[in-house]
Amino acid sequence: MGYDWEMSTFSVQQIPVVGAPLEPSEREQRDPGPGEARVRVEACGVCHSDTMSSFLAASYPVVPGHEIAGIIDAVGPGVDAWEPGARVGVGWYGGVDHVCPACRAGDSIDCPNLRTPGLAFDGGYAESVTVPVDALAAVPDALSAAEAAPLMCAGVTTFNGLRNSPARAGDLVAVLGIGGLGHLGVQFAAKMGFETVAVARGADKEPFARALGAHHYIDSTGSDVSAGLQALGGAKVILSTVTSADAMGAALGGLGARGQLVVLGVDMESIAVPPVVLVGQTRSVAGHPSGTSKDSEDTLRFAALTGIRPMIETMAMADAPRAWERMLSGQARFRVVLTNP
Repeated sequence: MGYDWEMSTFSVQQIPVVGAPLEPSEREQRDPGPGEARVRVEACGVCHSDTMSSFLAASYPVVPGHEIAGIIDAVGPGVDAWEPGARVGVGWYGGVDHVCPACRAGDSIDCPNLRTPGLAFDGGYAESVTVPVDALAAVPDALSAAEAAPLMCAGVTTFNGLRNSPARAGDLVAVLGIGGLGHLGVQFAAKMGFETVAVARGADKEPFARALGAHHYIDSTGSDVSAGLQALGGAKVILSTVTSADAMGAALGGLGARGQLVVLGVDMESIAVPPVVLVGQTRSVAGHPSGTSKDSEDTLRFAALTGIRPMIETMAMADAPRAWERMLSGQARFRVVLTNP
């Protein structure tokens, strides 16, 4: 069963071998198998985690990209929940085994055999991608493909991290960092009804943080973050979107009673956590993964409903190597989104 789009081959941007740079290539188009859908890629966000495709993919060559938005072109045998022509997104959650203890307990995002596009199978730096149907999330009409793509990873990670945290409407919530993840975290926090504090480096970022919805701003280079949060009453949650263990450790003292540091950003260094900080007032540190395809769908719907949008710059899919360079160099502060005509 197909949609109005047929091609025998399609273009991709691939990593040919471990550690190699991106290069253009072609793939043979195939019909989706049982439980699969083929998606015509309209947009794919460029995420820092895409670099994992350079050294952690199941096989090579591999196509990176796990912030995908597009239109279903065809579905495989036995698929009746999705039809060709539907607007869909695919994120970090690209399917699971459904039989492990985590899946059986309803926590499939913690599946040890989680299949991520760009790692387990070819991702979205392409004209077409074939995915398990349990990876699909419906995209609301209010969102363009370029807007929806980053919400499939950066968006669901921050949205889901907040809604599964101990914070409740009216609580003080701090978002550490206002980059690719954090600028969405501030928007989600404010729209969820939290008293929102943006924490970033430099006084010059305050107007932007407030435009995103932050009620307070703390310049981490000019003041003590923990003291600043305590002056506001102590944070119920600190949503850490930065990749600096030192910055996370410096903010811990800003938690209020039973407050929690929710770690989204990954640093290979250890966070300095004095036990007295945790034991005193029952504070905690928790890691948070992305979210299931249903969580992504909830994120998209909430963003469409409340007017939350990612800050993006778009580039043609053929410019993926240049987009990757912008991301790695820090020139792209938020999200580069690759688009197909």
